[in-house]
Amino acid sequence: MDEDLVTIGVFARRSWLSPKALRLYERQGLLLPAAVDEHNGYRWYREQQLEQARLIARLRRLDMPLATIAAIVAAGDPPTQARLIGDYWAAQEHATAVRRELVTHLRHRLLDDPEGYTMYDVKVRDVPEQTVLTERRHVNAQDLPAWSDEAVGRLLKAAAGHGDGIVGPCFIIYHGEVNEDSDGPVEICLPVDPSGPVEAAIRVEPAHREAYTRVTKAQVGYPQILSAFDAVGQWVSSQGLPVSPAPREVYFADFGAAAPSDEVCDIAFPLD
Repeated sequence: MDEDLVTIGVFARRSWLSPKALRLYERQGLLLPAAVDEHNGYRWYREQQLEQARLIARLRRLDMPLATIAAIVAAGDPPTQARLIGDYWAAQEHATAVRRELVTHLRHRLLDDPEGYTMYDVKVRDVPEQTVLTERRHVNAQDLPAWSDEAVGRLLKAAAGHGDGIVGPCFIIYHGEVNEDSDGPVEICLPVDPSGPVEAAIRVEPAHREAYTRVTKAQVGYPQILSAFDAVGQWVSSQGLPVSPAPREVYFADFGAAAPSDEVCDIAFPLD
């Protein structure tokens, strides 16, 4: 037996991992023994494996899934591993921010607390007439994110050959309730240069005034985004105005690049 090899017990103590964890990581292919005695099944590890074992131990303290740890370990070079760890943590921070907003939304809804809506600053603006490329579909809340991403991609591609292209932020109109049981319909609109060629999926969105409030990326998730819709709807009602049957989300920022606390979207209700 090589002098460089140590028993699983010694390796466990030096790597901050239990023998049980080492056997699990062996089964997962994360950390394989350097040698296995064919007669008694004893596991042996090399000193050089300690750095990898300690990395795994630290990543597990982040509650990181084994599949993610495996991808980081397999990456090999430290810069790539550091980037993957950063990507994981950014996703965790976003998920935490979304859950925080959901807790706030649920508390206000359960307590029927009108004060909860004061966190939204509702304003009014004029929106000019817009020529828009559109896609419209009946879709429920579960399927909406995937469909909207695909539809926006198709509209962006179509807009590239339409006059001067995109001239305003993309917006989503809800022509009906969208939740687990109701499916809208939903219409995605992309403003384009009106001098471009006529296409089938194109229409004119009339000029109008609208009440709106601005929300962060963390507040956009369903169902917490409903708090913003409720806040604007209540404000419109308090002004003695009819609540629009076609509220909308207006995305004015790069959603993918935004941090959870960055403002990315306006929740708007047309007033006329």
